Parts: sequence; C-alpha cells; structure tokens
Amino acid sequence: MSVKKKKLGGSDTKFAYALLSPSIILLVLLIGYPLIYNIVISCQDVPLNPNLPSEFVGLQNFIDVFTDPSFYKSVAITLLFTVVVTSISTVLGLALSVFLNRPFFGKKLVNSIIILSYVVPAVCLIFTWRYMFNNIYGIVNYFVVDVFGIVDKAPLWFDQPVSAFILVSIFAIWKFFPYAYISFNAILQSMDNSLYEAADIDGATSWQKFKAITYPAIKPTLVTVVSLRTIWVFYIYTEVYLLTKQVDVLGVYLYDMAFATHDFGKAAAISIVLFVFIFALIMLIRKKVLRVEED
Repeated sequence: MSVKKKKLGGSDTKFAYALLSPSIILLVLLIGYPLIYNIVISCQDVPLNPNLPSEFVGLQNFIDVFTDPSFYKSVAITLLFTVVVTSISTVLGLALSVFLNRPFFGKKLVNSIIILSYVVPAVCLIFTWRYMFNNIYGIVNYFVVDVFGIVDKAPLWFDQPVSAFILVSIFAIWKFFPYAYISFNAILQSMDNSLYEAADIDGATSWQKFKAITYPAIKPTLVTVVSLRTIWVFYIYTEVYLLTKQVDVLGVYLYDMAFATHDFGKAAAISIVLFVFIFALIMLIRKKVLRVEED
C-alpha cells in the first residue's frame, strides 16, 4: 500500500510540474532572460548603432555610476521622496480609516470618493494636475494671482525644483494613500466592537483604545503597507516623469541615461544596482514581517 501511495505521489508531482511548466517557461523568458541580458550589457560599451559590435569594459560602467555625482543626488532625492510619501500616505490612510470606522449617513459615498484617486488611471490624474497648475489657464494660478493676489505673476509650478518636488510628493500621497486606507479599513471592519465597548466602560480615552486595541490588531498590516509602499515609491517613474523634469528620482535618472544620453551600458549598471538594493530591501522586509507575525 505504501509503495502504491508513493507512486501516486510521484505521478501527482510530475503532473503538477507539467501544469506549471508553461508558467515557468514564461517567467524565464520574461524575467530571467532580460535580467541575464541586462547583466551582460552592464559590462559592455554598447554603441547606438545596433550593427556595430559592443566592447567589453568589465566593471567600468559600475565605476562610472559610483563616481557620478548625479547618481548620489538622484539617490538622495529618491530617498527623501520615498520617506515623505510613504510616511504621510500611511499616516493619512490610517487616520481616515480609524476616524471613519463608525456608521454614518453617506459612508459608501465617502469611501468611493477616498479610493477614487487610486482606481483612476494615473495618466488621467497627471493631465488633470498639469491643467490645474498651468500658468495661463490653470485654476490654481487663477486663485493665487487673480482672486487673492498672493503673487503678481503666475508661477511655473512644475519648472522649479522645490515647488515641483512638493507638488509631485502631494500628488503621490493623494494617489497612494487609499491603499493604506483600504488595508487598515479591512482590519478595523473585522474587529470585535465589544472590545471598544469594554474599554469605554473602563473610561479609556481614544488614544488608550488605539494603543491597547487598534494598534496590536493592525501592526502586521502596518508593516506590510509600509514595506510595499516603500518599494513601490522607491522605483516610481511614470508619475514623476509625466508631471515634471525637475525631480530627478532614480527612475527618471535611469531613463535619461538610457534614452537621452544613450549610455546603455551605464543604464544597465544602474538597473543592476537598483535590483540588488530592492532585492535586499525585500528580504529585510520579509524577515521583519515574519517576525511581527510570530509576535
């Protein structure tokens, strides 16, 4: 009987591998091959003309990356952008989910409005923002210049590094905070209200209820939200590039290196560095999440 079961188990395993083989082949073709090819390019001087041969330069592209002041400037901007967007969007999503975790008239409508920026395509939101802050016909400049008279001349919001960074950060927070709101709201909706009722009887304040009841329940979700949002914001590209050319995050820096200066070898080296950093970050986050779940 045991031999028969072992044979059946082996047969099931082979059948499972047969079913998974198309997905494995697809992953190898779409992820494995580009990654290996990118590593090869990072060690070459790739000419713009595809008919010309590439020259092997070893680690020179990586040396050029780590000796380029623009790279460190881009890293600093990306880290600041990631910290600002991740922290504020998480706190905002958590605060709204806690505040709105009660029955009231129009709750479904409010929830729909909150998640609107998350479900609407980013391109639509980007062009809306570009239109709002246009220096000729934008509604923001209309109020700033014509209505309130704060300044005499309409500012070029997305053409100045500081104002562009602030606006892009606000846009990213507005775009991404509903993810935190949805995640925390799902946990809060599933919690037992009798815990809060018992705390009210004992005379607990709102902060004491949050610290003793809410926070322990949302702690694993909080770690996951912060972790995923950190990774997503760190390699953000589309939203920043379409809004402005003044915020040189790593995604924009990489794109310009590849398609503006056509230094494909250096661009490939930058992507390898980013891959190693993000992979290490994912492993660290995974370890942290598992530790929180065990606690």
